[in-house]
Amino acid sequence: MDSSKKPYKRVLLKLSGEALMGSSQFGINKQTIDSIVKEIKQVYDLGVELAVVIGGGNIFRGVALGATGLERATADYMGMIATVMNAIALQDAMRQANVEAKVQSAIRIDQIVEPYMRQKAMRYLLEKKIIIFAAGTGNPFFTTDTAAALRGAEIGAELLIKATRVEGIFESDPEKNPNAKMFNSISFDDVINKKLRIMDATAFALCRDQKLPVQVIKITKSGALLSAVMGKEEGTFVFND
Repeated sequence: MDSSKKPYKRVLLKLSGEALMGSSQFGINKQTIDSIVKEIKQVYDLGVELAVVIGGGNIFRGVALGATGLERATADYMGMIATVMNAIALQDAMRQANVEAKVQSAIRIDQIVEPYMRQKAMRYLLEKKIIIFAAGTGNPFFTTDTAAALRGAEIGAELLIKATRVEGIFESDPEKNPNAKMFNSISFDDVINKKLRIMDATAFALCRDQKLPVQVIKITKSGALLSAVMGKEEGTFVFND
């Protein structure tokens, strides 16, 4: 990647629900979400067309403590609803920061947010509005990582940025092994073969097949998102062989 490269034109950001928790055990931390929006605004102000897929783990984690024994499909639908809650919170935080954003949901909740419509989403991007995609793919058994890969391919994103709590992709969990080596770049095939689970294998395989590169960054690192969008070395870059 060339440090003098112009910004990517269209980017999809995958933001986990856990990223909104901050130091809390679950829920949304106002200071944390405002900090994330500040990072997003730097990209927005560049004129980059930006879409966001958001997870729901920060909300569903609290629910799940008392919801053991649920069928997988039931739990997944509950998780989808949690992502809609996060999307609305993120949209409101963006509004307060003078960033125009629209929420589209893969499950219909028409009185609250728009249903997902690709053509409308594309129009919003061209109007330089941020799109927040909620409710994953709308189907159980698929993660929001897979939804990010799917939406990224659908909108013709040039890069998928996976925002995490760690600096990039490591050979083992850096939170458990402080000596774990981080990869500056790695191929999709190596990520899948080595079972490096920063994203699920289905999402990686879809990105590989659609030739959609992935960059894994630490969302709480100031300037990391902007660096990735500018094509600079940041975190781990995942590419096709």
